[in-house]
Amino acid sequence: MSTAETAKNSQYFIDLEDQHGAHNYHPLPVVLDRGEGVFVWDVEGKKYYDFLSAYSAVNQGHSHPKIVDALVSQAQKLALTSRAFYNSKLGEYEQKITSLFGFDKVLPMNSGAEAVETAVKLARKWSYEVKGIAENSAKIIVCENNFHGRTTTIVSFSNDPDANQNYGPFTPGFIKIPYNNLSVLEEVLKQDAEHIAAFLVEPIQGEAGVYVPDEQLPEESFRIMQTI
Repeated sequence: MSTAETAKNSQYFIDLEDQHGAHNYHPLPVVLDRGEGVFVWDVEGKKYYDFLSAYSAVNQGHSHPKIVDALVSQAQKLALTSRAFYNSKLGEYEQKITSLFGFDKVLPMNSGAEAVETAVKLARKWSYEVKGIAENSAKIIVCENNFHGRTTTIVSFSNDPDANQNYGPFTPGFIKIPYNNLSVLEEVLKQDAEHIAAFLVEPIQGEAGVYVPDEQLPEESFRIMQTI
């Protein structure tokens, strides 16, 4: 390793990001350089267990040889196509996913925030075209202390000042209720059932802490929503 490379320690890279990058995150002072399986190493060579796994995006582990081989093989053949064309991989993927989960259709997304935005649009469209809600009056129930992403619409129903302070005006059409409270959910539905399009909830809240709902919540909330 050259002298120039050895001079580039953790603090060098931290300072570089601090100087040239937007301060929208506040990472731990660990500069990761490589990974293998469940382990990662910083630029000084210190070894860590990776218990975060990029918020589960790499829960298969780092540098999995089968995944690396598939990435290299596909990139050498065809890296990307737009949806202006069909390609020889998408349909096979869609067939596998829908068969695995028992759904009719799938729309792949690039991120969780994009998925939530699309779910909001889908729920609203369904409420207008199927349920018969008057256009532009649909409401979606969400839970307090939620985290679903950082787009303007999503932070509209956040109650975290770090997420929404100085980003308004916000998107209307959301009702916030306490997390893990079926009685409040049922009451809101009774009061405004004709305008409710969906209930958007995290199975386990993570950003707010680690809040696990009561065992009956998922099944009961689904049953309650079916009544509308």
